[in-house]
Amino acid sequence: MPPHVVLHIGVSLDGRLDWYAGDEGLYYELAGRFMVDAMLSGSNTILTAYAGQQPFDENAAREPAPSDTADERQWLAVVDGKGQIRNWHVIRQEPYWRDVIVLCSQATPQEYLDYLTSRRIEHIVAGEERVDLRAALEELGAHYGIRRVRVDSGGTLSGVLLREGLVDEVSVLVNPALVGGTSARSMFVAPDLTSAEGVIRLRLLDVERLRGDVVWLHYQVVRI
Repeated sequence: MPPHVVLHIGVSLDGRLDWYAGDEGLYYELAGRFMVDAMLSGSNTILTAYAGQQPFDENAAREPAPSDTADERQWLAVVDGKGQIRNWHVIRQEPYWRDVIVLCSQATPQEYLDYLTSRRIEHIVAGEERVDLRAALEELGAHYGIRRVRVDSGGTLSGVLLREGLVDEVSVLVNPALVGGTSARSMFVAPDLTSAEGVIRLRLLDVERLRGDVVWLHYQVVRI
């Protein structure tokens, strides 16, 4: 069985992820309530977060110290089936997580898998043409003892997780702003439905008005 997955995201009132100025401190204050074992992100989210901080260096940190099994910090799991991220030595230095786990597929370039192995970076190969998220999550639970996961990513990864029925809770910070637009920069990016059977039903667990007129909505995904 996959770990319990919480999708935690901040949006504008019309569901956009871009242009509005959100309260990052408030976002992570609420994220801390979920007491998870791992944070799950997509490669584009990580690349954006670390853009311009330090150049990629494929030769750095070939022999990092093994992860401390007594370390109680959360893991960082990143979907990187295309093998895009090359500055893991920078990311692993962050104090927020004990270490990283890269989620790959059989289509991930062998050179990239060798790169991860040579630097003793934990990784999972699940799926053929793309990362099989259900299988990868199950492996996170079975091999790493991960029971609860918080998703911190854009709309594409969130959309796949939701469509595949892998999300258990949805936590949304609704910011007092309207962005508009037609590009797919919303919290839930997925192909259009062909029938109402694909609609995901939610049950409201809690609602709070927070500082800065931000509203926090917390839902449970209803299993049919």
